Amino acid sequence: MSESEKQPAGRAGMLSLAIKERTALFAAFMPHIKGGGLFIPTNRPYQMGDQVYMLLTLMDEPNKLPISGRVVWITPAGSQGNRQQGIGVQFDDTEAATAVRQKIEGILGNALKATRQTHTM
Repeated sequence: MSESEKQPAGRAGMLSLAIKERTALFAAFMPHIKGGGLFIPTNRPYQMGDQVYMLLTLMDEPNKLPISGRVVWITPAGSQGNRQQGIGVQFDDTEAATAVRQKIEGILGNALKATRQTHTM
């Protein structure tokens, strides 16, 4: 495929994600990625490097947290092990993203040390 046939890496998408339980947050959080990230279930087609904008609702927070990032993980439909289809988004290096990552880490606390399976690992 020539460069001109590829989807532009800057193609943006807006996603809304509400995580209401700690177990769901643990499964979605990607602490092994520099700056943190989240797995977002979606059947929309994305490519590695696509820019994504999210409105994230955590637990019982009344406010949606806007955050942006880039696709660094793709789980296609029909993946081995019945894994959920979706994308992993690495948070952009912004103050807002750092605040969201710290909020997630605060909610998860010691659960971050667990070895339970997540959506990506």
